[in-house]
Amino acid sequence: FSQEKIDAFEKKTGLDMHVSGMPYIRTLNAQSIIDEIGLFIGAALLVTSLLFYFFFRSFRATLISMCVVIIGVMWSFGTLGLLHYEITVLTAIIPPLIIVIGIPNCIFLINKYQQEILLHGNKAKSLQRVISKVGNATLMTNLTTAAGFGTFIFTNSKLLTEFGIVASLNIVFLFILCLVIIPIIYSYIPVPKERHLEHLDKNYMVSFIKWIENTIKNYRITIYSTAILILIFGIIGIYQIKVSGSIIEDMPKKTPFFKDILFFENEFNGVMPLEIMIDTKKPKGVFRSTTLKKIEKLQEEIEEIPELSKPVSIVNLVKYAKQTYYNGNPDYYELPNSKLEEGFVLSYVKNSIQKNSSNQLNSYADSTKQYARVTTFMKDIGTDKMEKIEERLQEKIAKIFPKDRYNVILTGKAFVFEKGTHYLVENLVYSLLFAILLISLLMAYLFRSFKMIVVSLLPNILPLVMTAGIMGFLGIPIKPSTILVFSIAFGISVDDTIHFLAKYRQELKQNNWRIKKSVYNSIREAGISMFYTSVVLFFGFSVFTLSSFGGTIALGGLIAITLFFAMISNLIILPALLLSLEKTIANKEVFIEPSINILPENEEINEDE
Repeated sequence: FSQEKIDAFEKKTGLDMHVSGMPYIRTLNAQSIIDEIGLFIGAALLVTSLLFYFFFRSFRATLISMCVVIIGVMWSFGTLGLLHYEITVLTAIIPPLIIVIGIPNCIFLINKYQQEILLHGNKAKSLQRVISKVGNATLMTNLTTAAGFGTFIFTNSKLLTEFGIVASLNIVFLFILCLVIIPIIYSYIPVPKERHLEHLDKNYMVSFIKWIENTIKNYRITIYSTAILILIFGIIGIYQIKVSGSIIEDMPKKTPFFKDILFFENEFNGVMPLEIMIDTKKPKGVFRSTTLKKIEKLQEEIEEIPELSKPVSIVNLVKYAKQTYYNGNPDYYELPNSKLEEGFVLSYVKNSIQKNSSNQLNSYADSTKQYARVTTFMKDIGTDKMEKIEERLQEKIAKIFPKDRYNVILTGKAFVFEKGTHYLVENLVYSLLFAILLISLLMAYLFRSFKMIVVSLLPNILPLVMTAGIMGFLGIPIKPSTILVFSIAFGISVDDTIHFLAKYRQELKQNNWRIKKSVYNSIREAGISMFYTSVVLFFGFSVFTLSSFGGTIALGGLIAITLFFAMISNLIILPALLLSLEKTIANKEVFIEPSINILPENEEINEDE
């Protein structure tokens, strides 16, 4: 049904028409997803471009960055087409994700270029250092981000697998675009003017960096105490989190089809089918008197559960047949209670089914009459309550249908959704652990030091614990749309750690392993880019709160919060740890030469601009 036809019918008849059912819901839901893609892309471009211009005060730099991410967006659509993937609620957010994740790449590259120009004014040397210094570090940060998304490939969920493949591939593609296009464009255009470099010494940034330095220098015990309190807060909150899921909870609330769902929820106890298949283990066993009575007993038990609608089965047909035989007298709406009634009523039902193969009644008994089907509908009550109803039904089924004579299976959309939610959450927890392991291996390959792995992971795990605690205290359940947050946020937040530690390594070598000077120099140079990128990521992911889908809103909001805390953690806790552990980690034995020289020594290039 189209909405136009529904409106025309209501106008013509003066009746209110409500349409629902899972195929109908899926169709309109998919259309709503497609309609939001343009909103997300437009909002992401607007927010990131405004922030970029605010930071750099350069239309040229902003335009270059926007061109790069727009190409990345087109590549993401192309990847979906090449792989023959459909646009789903997850793949729909990949194009705006590319914008949000791509802009930080541009910030690091352009910011480094401008810092080099400010330092010596040599364009060729500046571009060479952008590629050699920031390029490798940006490669590693993009690999960790891609790893965060890539872990979804192993969840055994088609939806998540497709999301993981397309997102991780396009993050790597985007890095290549940034590293190739930005230096090429800047090689053809004049060096930035002095006013374009003023942001490097903005008062608010200088004050912010000085505040960080002062905090790390004088309030380290306060930092660690606060971190411990946050950890305790998070752990307490985690114990209050519930695992739940709802088919309609994340759907757009203002759409007509959602209002129809609520109508069916209130008037007919839901639209989610719950199916019970009864195998009598004998041909024609469905029409045995004992089987019909057992099915009737099961239906009576179902009717006692308020969250379930009145069930329908072959028993209803038999009762209708008897009532019809007695001229429609409602007093005879019951199963045959004598051999004589069984003879003519059941023969009538069997003949009715055989004569009309397209009859809907065939849906409730197969051609051999060995299998019977009972259909009911369930309210959207969340997987936790669904689980209790399932346990109650299984208990009743075990009493009514002996296992030696019957095999009863629960299935249907409601049952599959309940099982699927728990399975998916479990898989996503494993994907988070796998993301931590994979990124730890990348850090190990990068820094070749177990102590550095621990130091680099702690500031990034703490924000995850805090976000989980917030979810617990606010009553936000763990469900597929919220569990995604942690793998994605962890993969992105580690980027700041890599940039900071990469700069820290370089400063250590240049300053003869003087710890304090190296840490503070790292904060001054890497801190600005870390702040810029974190602000862009925070507001970029906040764009998803414009969605009409609850899951997308939760995803965007929670990731934004997590990344904000991750920025604070990486700018304060990470340097504090480096200073506190200076004697154990800041030496040549622990800080082993990396496998990838992400920040090589300064190279003097005697090339003129």
